[in-house]
Amino acid sequence: MPEPVIASVGASPIGRTDLPGRDLFSVALAEAFDELPDPADIVEAVYVGNQSESYEHQIMYGTLLAEWAGLRHVPAERVEGCAAAGALALRHAVKDVRNGEHEAVLACGVEKMTSAGTSGATDALSAAFDRAIEQRSGITAPSQYALLATRYLHETDATERDLAEIAVKNHANAARNPRAQFPKEIDVATVLDSDPIAPPLKLYDCAPVGDGAAAVLVTTAELAADLDRPQVRVAGSGASANNIAVAERDMTDIAGARIAAETAYEEAGIDAAAVDIAEVHDAFTVCEALLAEAVGFAPAGTGYQSYQAPADRADGWTDVQLSPSGGLKARGHPIGATGLLQALEAYEQLTGSAGDRAVEGAETALLLNEGGVADAVTVGHVLTTAEAP
Repeated sequence: MPEPVIASVGASPIGRTDLPGRDLFSVALAEAFDELPDPADIVEAVYVGNQSESYEHQIMYGTLLAEWAGLRHVPAERVEGCAAAGALALRHAVKDVRNGEHEAVLACGVEKMTSAGTSGATDALSAAFDRAIEQRSGITAPSQYALLATRYLHETDATERDLAEIAVKNHANAARNPRAQFPKEIDVATVLDSDPIAPPLKLYDCAPVGDGAAAVLVTTAELAADLDRPQVRVAGSGASANNIAVAERDMTDIAGARIAAETAYEEAGIDAAAVDIAEVHDAFTVCEALLAEAVGFAPAGTGYQSYQAPADRADGWTDVQLSPSGGLKARGHPIGATGLLQALEAYEQLTGSAGDRAVEGAETALLLNEGGVADAVTVGHVLTTAEAP
């Protein structure tokens, strides 16, 4: 069975831009294929993560980006899973290579969120909520996650200041990330004094709206060696779908994330303690706390300590470093590209190309990308520099 590896990555700038989605993709593709043969000489299939056609009134993104990459007559599909679309595209690419269906697959993601304005983005995101139970009430993504945050603060010793510290930590990481939408440090007072969005969540507890694209080349170890590219092994992959409506689930037990991570761990032959870095889906600060617990890094009720140094965390925590890219919170969250931006960060960390934000000695990474509210859809991947057993 072929061993799937990531052999190259690329991304566009993240944030507000005049470029349409196809041009954002072109920037990402050019970076990913710098010093490589033309995509048409390598790529045999394309998967595109894209959350919503409403931003640009555009479907058929698989065909569009295959065309934009100079590819003809290859399988090309758009993949949708709200904010998990990018990781789903990566998962499909990994499975194709592992199954021997293709030797090289392009997993990419794109979103042009700013074209619809704040109201348009709000409406597009709300389409991920249950229509009969939630959408008709006018509920928004921040208000959904405010329910989770309120419950988490009630059930644990966490405070709003702890959530603010998570934002501070991720902004500090983003300040060392040249790709980040907000490469600037902030302090706790800035977070706590920022405008309320959906109490207890404030402006700086929330990931921004932005535009962006990412491209990841998934191939075999043999082809990556022939291309003379640093490679990172995709050792495990898992996915899980929970129910859509928040009212139907336990708001502090993110079961889908736990199952997706455990599936990826089992496939990779590791446990949570083996993970050195993790890119988790911190669309809101409370998400990082909840996900740290769900994927096995932290004992129940202590995930909010993710901002602390490993030696200062509660007993039972692993030594993992979370969101070295700055996370969705500060690196940015162009929805369809987010899962692939996580893969890009892990690739750069594990191949020694992360620059000033490099986590020393990092050999294994977990990617955890969610769609809908919390774990309506969750995709986990384990990436590692270790050879297959």
